[in-house]
This record gives sequence, structure tokens and C-alpha cells, in this order.
Amino acid sequence: MRTIKLCQVALTFAVLLVGTGTALAAECDRTCLEGFVDRYLDAMIANQPTAVPIAPGARFTEDGVELVIGDGLWNTMRAKGRYRLFVSDVPAGQVAFFGSIQEDHRDPSQGTAALISLRLKIRDGKITQIEQLVIRDENAGKRVDALGAPDPVYLQTVPSNERMSRADLIATANKYFSGMQQNDRKGDYPFTADCNRLENGNQSTNAPTPAGETRPDPKTAGNYSGQWSCLEQFQSGLLHFVNRIRDRRFVAVDEERGIVFAFGFFDHSGGATRTFDLPDGRTVTAGPVQPWTWQMGELFKLEKGKIRRIEALLHRSPYGMNSGWSTWAEGMSDAARDVTME
Repeated sequence: MRTIKLCQVALTFAVLLVGTGTALAAECDRTCLEGFVDRYLDAMIANQPTAVPIAPGARFTEDGVELVIGDGLWNTMRAKGRYRLFVSDVPAGQVAFFGSIQEDHRDPSQGTAALISLRLKIRDGKITQIEQLVIRDENAGKRVDALGAPDPVYLQTVPSNERMSRADLIATANKYFSGMQQNDRKGDYPFTADCNRLENGNQSTNAPTPAGETRPDPKTAGNYSGQWSCLEQFQSGLLHFVNRIRDRRFVAVDEERGIVFAFGFFDHSGGATRTFDLPDGRTVTAGPVQPWTWQMGELFKLEKGKIRRIEALLHRSPYGMNSGWSTWAEGMSDAARDVTME
């Protein structure tokens, strides 16, 4: 009788565990999430959606446009490249990825270098959401692939006693967007002294001064310079022409490594927005003449409450483009949105 009761208790406890979703063994960990990225990319190369577990009703967008799974890059992807940078959000079941790839070329024996900014959402061992930007800029693709591997800083684990919460990581990363939008020198710019930014593989901060030239002075220059540090650029006030950074969707957070990944749009509206007054009294005109939108995936490495590294993959999109994952109002808003658990 005692044995029967113990078995009943054990069975009841097991049922409770299953009922509350406490089957930890079923959680998709870092290795699992990153494995899904490789399986997905391999399936695209083969142009076989059935080669990777995709849930019925899964949504797929490429460059903000909803497509049938199997269309777009599925038709043209040829090979994976050397550059691979993951942001694995285990609690949310989300994984984001920057990578170099090869697409088809007019000469079947060659490939065309490109870049992919990718997000996958995994539920119950299947992909339920696919969001990707394909940067079809051959020079950018070659440049990023030539890097070979990401900055080792991205792979460093943050000591457990120094880790920031998910909310604080997002709030700090969002200060980058808020500080650049209508930049006025007055914001909170939480950059480390060695902060650096790459855009499509180009070093857009701390770039060496070309031979025979003089490094621009942030206090007197009429345009911001890639030779300046992260902090110098923001304290210059010369990024003001970025008049709207919208649809700020934070899609993956890796608390263990202190990395945040976001999708968003940078608008340069042209017209009167190009002319602005600096705090020192100077009037400056800068930025694109016609309305211009950059669509991008951007990630941030944070340490001790500050941004140490920034990396972005971006391309020009139609002005006012939507991500395909937001309402019109959300897509035009500059509010930060944590969508990791959605």
C-alpha cells in the first residue's frame, strides 16, 4: 500500500510539472537556438523549407515585406560566409544573427557577396517567426566577410555580479537612439572610452585620419566625422539631421553576454530638418537632401551600464517603410518596444 501511494504522489508531481510547463529539458538553450540559425540557412541554400521545422502559420518577412516561406532569399542563397555573430535570448526563445552570405551570380561558377540580419522565434521545437533583412551591397558583403569573425568582446561572458537586467540593457541601448535623434549635445550618452561602431563592416567611429589630412575638430566642424569617438560624435550636436528613429523593436537580449539586438528605421526627412542651430550659436545644414530612410538591424554590447560596441547592418528602404511586424502607429513611433516575449 505504501509503495502504491508513493507512486501516485510521484505521478501527480510529474503531471503538475508538465502542466505548468516546467520541463526544463525542453528549453531551447544557446546551442539549440544557434543550431536553428544554421539549419534555417542550410534550408535556404537548398531551397527546401521542409528541411527545417517550421510551424504551421509561421510568418516570414524579408526587408519588411511579408512573403511566402520559400520566396525571396530562398530562391537565390548560395552559401554561408565566414562572419557569424549571434544574439541568443534563451528565456524568450529568440535568436538574432548577423552573417555574411553568398547569393547567385550571373556566372554560375561565382557567388555574389551579401549580408543577412536575421531573427528567428522558436516555440516547441519549431520556427514560428522569421524576420530578415538582406543587405544586397556586394562591397559591404565582401568587407564584412573579410573580418572573418566578430570582435572577441561580443563573445565575452559578463560576470554574474555585473550583469544588467533585461530592462536595463534595453533602456541603456535605447539611449543611443534617443541621443542620436535630433542630436543636441544635451542627452545622456552612456559610452565607454573605447566604444566603437561598425556599419556594414565600415568603422564609423575612431577611424584613422587619412594621410595628409587634419582630424576635424568636433567644436568647429560643420559635419560629424567617422574619425571621432562615439562620445565626440554625440556631443558634437551634428547628428541632428537624423530627425526620427522609429519602430525601435528590441527583439533579443543576451543577459549573459550583455548584448541587445534591435530592428529600426532612421529617417532623414530633408527640407527644413536639415538646418539646425547648435548650442554654441552656429547654424548648420547637413544630411540627405531628399527624404531618406535607413532600415537596419543594430546590436549593442554593454558593460557596467555603458555601451562598448555597436554593430549595424543597414540599407536604404522606401521612405517611411514599415517592418511588417508593427501597426502603422507603432511603426511611426520613436518609443522603444521590448517585443522579445511576444
